[in-house]
Amino acid sequence: MDIQDKVAIVTGAARGIGRATAVALAAAGARAVVLADQRQAQSEQTAELVRAEGAEAVAVETDVVEVNSLQRLIEETESRFGALHVLHNNAGIGEGADVWPDVPIDRVGAIVDVNLRAVILGTRLALAPMQRCGGGAIVNTASGAAFAPLPQQAVYAATKAGVVHFTRSCVPLAESHGVRVSCVCPGLVTTDMVRETGVGGPGEWLQPVIDSVEMLAPEDIAASVLALVRDPKSAGCVVSIENEPRKPS
Repeated sequence: MDIQDKVAIVTGAARGIGRATAVALAAAGARAVVLADQRQAQSEQTAELVRAEGAEAVAVETDVVEVNSLQRLIEETESRFGALHVLHNNAGIGEGADVWPDVPIDRVGAIVDVNLRAVILGTRLALAPMQRCGGGAIVNTASGAAFAPLPQQAVYAATKAGVVHFTRSCVPLAESHGVRVSCVCPGLVTTDMVRETGVGGPGEWLQPVIDSVEMLAPEDIAASVLALVRDPKSAGCVVSIENEPRKPS
């Protein structure tokens, strides 16, 4: 898909990978990028960056785990811009400072809802408007944690494995609805979420891993998202973006 003049929604757009993807879509010629997040002030900052790249931008305060909130997001996008071509299901959370199994029960539910349920709901709700404008592309954010045990973040890893399997199960949508669903699986990225993970946890478990690899930038992941949007054969594709080992100083 040519991104020029297309309309996109990015969830989790207030910071990190979502912000980088929104800006990259604008730089690639998107006509409009709708920014969905609960952090409205930060989303407005992303909107300014998107406008600086020449695209229209609107920040819509959205709770991705609420069907009505997601529905309003998509309806507002289609009403305001007349179409929906691209959806980046990117919003996500982890265990935070705690490690499994010492994660509060309500946090467990939130991780499942934000990381997996919202991806499924967002995909389901985007199909009809994408069909109305001739098809579209959905890119989900999974994680490298989907492919190997992660004892400290067992819930996060399980949800990301679910995103990968859901993505692969959506391959038939390319033929039935004209919508390609794919996903990116980043390694460790310099985002606020990574900085907030494992802080104060037993042994500061994540820091040795961070010290051993070259961190990815959010822009690295955004580039892969755009490549999947453009690729007409991307249905079901699962792209891993891995960290290189840190070179000895």
